[in-house]
Amino acid sequence: MPAKKAAKRSKTKAAPKPRTPRAPVAAEHRIARSELERIAERVFRCSQADETEVSIDATTDALTRFANNTIHQNVAEREVSVSVRAAVDGRTARVSTNKTDNESLARAVRAAEKLARLQPRNENLLPMLGRQKYLPVKRFFPATAAATPEDRARAVVRVVDLANERGQTAAGIFTAGLSQTALANSHGLFAYYEQTRAEFSVTFLEGGSSGWAKANFSDIQLIDADALAERASRKASDAREPREIPAGHYTVILEPAAVLDLVGFLFYDFAATAMEDQRSCFTDRLGKQLLGRHITIWDDVYHPLQTGAPFDGEGVPREKVLLVDRGVPKSLVYSRASAKKRKAKPTGHGLPLPNEWGEAPLNIVFAGGKESVEEMIASTGQGILVTRFWYIREVDPYQKILTGMTRDGTFLVENGRVAGPLKNFRFNQSIIEMMASVEALGAPVRAAGEESFEMVVPAMKVRNFHFTEMTKF
Repeated sequence: MPAKKAAKRSKTKAAPKPRTPRAPVAAEHRIARSELERIAERVFRCSQADETEVSIDATTDALTRFANNTIHQNVAEREVSVSVRAAVDGRTARVSTNKTDNESLARAVRAAEKLARLQPRNENLLPMLGRQKYLPVKRFFPATAAATPEDRARAVVRVVDLANERGQTAAGIFTAGLSQTALANSHGLFAYYEQTRAEFSVTFLEGGSSGWAKANFSDIQLIDADALAERASRKASDAREPREIPAGHYTVILEPAAVLDLVGFLFYDFAATAMEDQRSCFTDRLGKQLLGRHITIWDDVYHPLQTGAPFDGEGVPREKVLLVDRGVPKSLVYSRASAKKRKAKPTGHGLPLPNEWGEAPLNIVFAGGKESVEEMIASTGQGILVTRFWYIREVDPYQKILTGMTRDGTFLVENGRVAGPLKNFRFNQSIIEMMASVEALGAPVRAAGEESFEMVVPAMKVRNFHFTEMTKF
């Protein structure tokens, strides 16, 4: 339905007609790359350290928030952060400021140098890199940067109209923004990356039931707010009057958001530093058939559904790494320091120094299959369909046992069809055992879940998932 008709019919005050058009928030605050280079040069001129590194992050975010079928917040925020790392005689420290005038930059440089001299010598500290070459990635989309409050409001008003029509209550957010990152050092390295981002999240309430949907992309044109709202509305309607069944082990069909909520806890286990510290669930398990043969995992910043810079916190170019091959954990990711310790090659996954974490794969991509969620349901005699999880906590790091609850649509599957809604369950499940019990996979998609993880994952059909009790709601 056209936005104008939707706005006219709606009884909500969600999208008042603006008197004058507003400028796109992100586009007007985009900083020229040359200006970021000048900020870095001003830092270097102030420095007397042996080596100096500067990281500049500029972000602009605009948000429209709605609840009770009404827009109640429209805000925009712009932030510029300059982080200076000084290295002096094998010691290093970092100081940040949100001011870019000469005096503030000089003060940050002096503070970083002073703190560096107070640190213990780091025998693993490596010289800063020189110039590097990076593969191009395209994650800046003019349509996202040009999005206005009116654009977001028009989408929200259609969502609110749908809720009003069906006697439901809608709440959520619609954001759009731009981020720019520059990393430079006194050896001539200069790395630059920019990306736009947009996110839409909506929850529908109907009586005591709820439905939810969420998506985020660099290109705002990939966000279909109407389809997301329809999905959340249908979930809320279908989840009315849930019933109880006994806790136990069930075949589950996990939608991509539910998969993400669980496997997102694995990302640091692929870090070489975690392995060195014996904090990884893959300690002493590399090269062994640990997971199911359906499971193949990469870290791939260049995947078309991923976001992020093609360089790491020290400026090392990121590589695509095969982490798990048909259920066998194969590889780790390395920073420069961890690679030197293990006589390996850096993979471009180091975090900004100094840090205690070392490195992490931030662009997890699962291989998928060909079965849709509907086909998984059709092939299930008895099972449970899960929309997503929440309030997830780690119980056993080595076995990767997590606990948490289902949310926003949990359904009983019987004889190849959805037989009705269920009250939410608490689960206690090893993610390693879960991925060893996968029976079917869907096509991989960019998923958005309860946590802040961003991964490309498929829907999964898993046998013997452990639900410990049914909740009261």
